[in-house]
Amino acid sequence: MTGLWVALATLALGTVIGVVRLRRDGRVRDMGQDADRLTPADLGAGLGERATLVQFSTAFCQPCRATRRVLADVSGLVPGVAHVEIDAESRLDLVRRLDILRTPTVLVLDASGTIVKKAAGLPRKADVLAALSTALPDGTS
Repeated sequence: MTGLWVALATLALGTVIGVVRLRRDGRVRDMGQDADRLTPADLGAGLGERATLVQFSTAFCQPCRATRRVLADVSGLVPGVAHVEIDAESRLDLVRRLDILRTPTVLVLDASGTIVKKAAGLPRKADVLAALSTALPDGTS
């Protein structure tokens, strides 16, 4: 009988962890006042004229492919927004500096390169557009 209770408790705990992770996956968060700033040298590419979407990904990450499509769509829709993809495995220095814990991770930078928003996991297109509106100088996307 004890084995049954252990199995049920494990199943319940796993369900709770799964639900929490689903709710947090891809959610865009504010970076606050102590936000880091990235330069074109950090990115290996130029910053966008109005904003930059930075994606950290790895070679075998399935959600990274979907994230790439979402960010490419958004950067194509909004003038002056660049999309930069960084291989997390080859840029461990930057991953450690920015506390990137999983891939894909998306950073939204304003025109000066300051990190405004961060999302771990696959973000929705609407959430990326909303995050961009806070990064753009005129507040529109």
